[in-house]
Amino acid sequence: MKKPEARIEPYTHPAAGWGALKYVAINLLKEKVAGGNYRTLLKQNQPNGFDCPGCAWPDREHASTFEFCENGVKAVAAEATSKRVTPAFFEEHTVEALMAQSDFELEQHGRLTDPLVYDALRDRYVPIGWNEAFDLIARHLNALDHPDDAAFYTSGRASNEAAFLYQLFVRMYGTNNFPDCSNMCHEATSRGLPGTVGVGKGTVTLDDFEHADTLLIFGQNPATNHPRMLGELRECAKRGATIVSINPLKERGLERFASPQHPVEMLTMGSTRISSVFIRPKVGGDFALIKGVAKRVIELDDEAQASGLERVLDLDFLAQHTVGFDAFADDLRAESWDTIVAEAGVPFDEVLKLADIYVKGRAVISTWGMGLTQHKNSVPTIQLLSNLMMMRGNIGRRGAGLCPVRGHSNVQGDRTVGIEERPTEAFLDRLGEVYDFEPPREHGLDVVNTIQAMLDGKVKVFIGLGGNFSIATPDTPRTWEAMRSCALTVHITTKLNRSHLIHGRDALILPTLGRTEIDLQNGVAQGVSVEDSMSMVHISYGMNKPASENLLSEIAIVAGMAQATLGSEKVDWLAQTADYSLIRDGIAQVIEGFHDYNERLKTPGGFHLGVASRERIWKTSSGKAQFLVHAIAVDTPIHQARKQYGERLMTLMTTRSHDQYNTTIYGLDDRYRGVYGQRRVLFAHKDDIAMLGFVVGQRVDITSVWADGIERHADGFLLVEYDIPRGCLGAYYPETNPLVPLSSVADGAGTPTSKSIPVLLKASKVTVSETGELLETHEAVAA
Repeated sequence: MKKPEARIEPYTHPAAGWGALKYVAINLLKEKVAGGNYRTLLKQNQPNGFDCPGCAWPDREHASTFEFCENGVKAVAAEATSKRVTPAFFEEHTVEALMAQSDFELEQHGRLTDPLVYDALRDRYVPIGWNEAFDLIARHLNALDHPDDAAFYTSGRASNEAAFLYQLFVRMYGTNNFPDCSNMCHEATSRGLPGTVGVGKGTVTLDDFEHADTLLIFGQNPATNHPRMLGELRECAKRGATIVSINPLKERGLERFASPQHPVEMLTMGSTRISSVFIRPKVGGDFALIKGVAKRVIELDDEAQASGLERVLDLDFLAQHTVGFDAFADDLRAESWDTIVAEAGVPFDEVLKLADIYVKGRAVISTWGMGLTQHKNSVPTIQLLSNLMMMRGNIGRRGAGLCPVRGHSNVQGDRTVGIEERPTEAFLDRLGEVYDFEPPREHGLDVVNTIQAMLDGKVKVFIGLGGNFSIATPDTPRTWEAMRSCALTVHITTKLNRSHLIHGRDALILPTLGRTEIDLQNGVAQGVSVEDSMSMVHISYGMNKPASENLLSEIAIVAGMAQATLGSEKVDWLAQTADYSLIRDGIAQVIEGFHDYNERLKTPGGFHLGVASRERIWKTSSGKAQFLVHAIAVDTPIHQARKQYGERLMTLMTTRSHDQYNTTIYGLDDRYRGVYGQRRVLFAHKDDIAMLGFVVGQRVDITSVWADGIERHADGFLLVEYDIPRGCLGAYYPETNPLVPLSSVADGAGTPTSKSIPVLLKASKVTVSETGELLETHEAVAA
C-alpha cells in the first residue's frame, strides 16, 4: 500500500464542495466498490432504502434524492468494499504481526467472511463453525460463578431489534452489565437533562430549524462529525438566522460551506457563510461561559424591571412550568464576573455579546456535541445550558429547544430499547411481565467500571456487539491489560480492528451483515429500525449482496448465543431470527411510545417517538422543569496541576480527523485543518510553542498529569501552529487515549474526560517515519 505524502498545508476552501466530491470518488475507488454498489448510494436514507451506518443526524423525511454526505459515503464504501479478509488471510498473518500494523492498515484489509477462533499455539485466528462458536460462548457463560462476571458491550450501530434482543438475552442470563458507546460520549446528556427537563433526549425536530432565528452551537464540528447538519445550517443562514459557534477551534465547516446538493453554488464556486459569530472559550470553559450568559440575562431583566420596560425573562413560563428559579437567580447575581471571565477564557465584552444575541432571539436552539460532555463537570454544564434555555421559555415551543447531536447512527435507539446499565424499575417490571421472568435489579457496569472490573479479575467474559472497545476507551495500556486478562473475548463485527488482536485466552471473531446488505431470513428480506438524534424511528433495508455466504445478521448471532446459553423455554430465539417483526412486537409491549410499531414503520420517514419535555410535560420529581444551582469549579485536577507546574501545564482535548469516524480510520488526511498523510500531530498556539521552548515542526512527547502515580504518555507528536486558545492543545484520538486516566470521569456520568487532560510536553527522542508513524517508542504505546 502506497503511503501518502505527509505535509501541513493550510486549507483555504469552504467545507464540502468539490473537495467532498473528490474524496467521495477516491474512497469508492480505494475500497474497490463494485459499480453496481455505487447505485446503492441513491437508496441511502431513502424510503425502502438503508439508513446511513455513520452519524445519527436525522433525514429530511427521506425526501432528498442525494441524502448522503462525504463521510456517509466513506462508511458505506467501507461496508461495500470488494476487499475480503478470509481464513487464508490469517494463515498468512499471526496476531503478533497484525499488531504491528496501524489502525488505518487494519481497516483497509476489507470485510471479514467467516467466524474465527483464536489458536494460541499458532498465534492465529482459524475457522470455526457457527454452532461451535455459540457452544464455546455458552460454556464460558454457564461456567461463571455469577452472571455479573460477564460484560456485554454495545456499539451505536446495532439496530433497535438487535439491541432489544441482546438486552433480553443478557437480562435473562442475569446481569445488567451493559457498557456501551454512549458511556463515552453523550452520557452526560442522558444523565444531566432528566434532572432539569425530565428526559435525557433533545426537544427539537428538523422542522424547528425552519423556524429558529438563533442557533447556539456548542462544542461541535459538523463538517466532519455529521456533515448533513450543514445543510440545515445553510438554510438557516440564508434566511437570516444568527448562528453562533462556541468552540475552542474555529472549524472550517462553521465558517463557510459549499453544498454539493446545490448546482448553482457548485458551478459558481460559491459558498454560504454559516456562523456570523465565533466565541472561543478555553478548553473546559463552557460552564463558566454559560453561567456568564445566564448572569447577564438576570442583570438585563433586573434593569428592565427597574425601568418599567419589557421583561427579558419569560415570566409566564417560569411561573407555570418551573421550580427553583429564585435560588438559581440569587446564585447568578452573587457570582463574580472576574471568576466567570477567568474560568471561561472569554473576554467580558464577548460574554455580553453572546448574552445580547441570546436575549434578542425569539426562537433559540442550542445544540451541542462532545465538546460539552467529556469533562469532569459535564453534567452540571448540560444542566446549566438547559436552565439558560428555560429562562426565556426556549423549550417546548416551535423553533426553539435543546438539540444534543448524538454520534453513532443508533446510539440513542439502543438506549431507548434497553441498553442501559442503570435500568429503571418500571422498565424491568414491564420486561419481566411480558417475558415471564425476574430481571436482575442491581445496577450494572458502565465502560470505565467494566475495565476496572476486568483488571480486578471480576469480569472474565467480554462480548462486544460491534465497536472497537480497546481503542475507543481511555487509558489504553490498562484497557489492553484488562482485555487480555479475560477468559473469553467475543467481537461481533464487519471488519478487522485492533480489539480483535487484544484478546482473552479464548477469543472469537463473529462476522456479521452490514446495514447496507440484504438480510434474507427464510427467503424474506428483513428490515431493521433505528432512532436518530431527534427521536425519529424509521426502517432500513439493505441493498447489497452480502460480503460472504457465511455471514449472519446481528440478530441471528444474538439469538444463537441466547439459544446455546439459555435454551428456548422462555423465548423461541430462532423464531425471532426468522421474523424481525416479532422482536418489534416485543418492543411495543415493553417500551412506551412504540405502540403499533410495525404498522407505524410503514409511514415514509418513520414516526416520532414523542419526547415529553417537547410537549412541556416534565417527568421530574417535582413535575416541573427544575432550575439547579451549580458553582463554578475552581479546584479541578487542571487547577491543582497548574498550581504545581504553572504555565507549562497545558490542557489537551482529543478530536477526530476528517478521515475518521469514531475509531474507524478511513484515511490519513484532515484537510479542513490542513493536515495530510499523517495523524500524530499536536495543535498548539504559536505563543505557547515559543513559551515552552519549542519550534513549529518539532516532535514532542506528551505526558498526562494525574495523582495515581501511573506514567501515561504518547510520544512523537508533530507540533503544528494552530488558532487555538492559549494553554490549550488539540490532538486526534485514539492516538491520545493512553493519556486519559481511567479514573478521570465526569461526575454523575462516568464519561472519560477526553476533552480536558492536563499534560506536559518535552522534546521527543523517538524515531518517526515520513508519514508520522512511530518506529521506536515506549512499550506501553507501541501500537
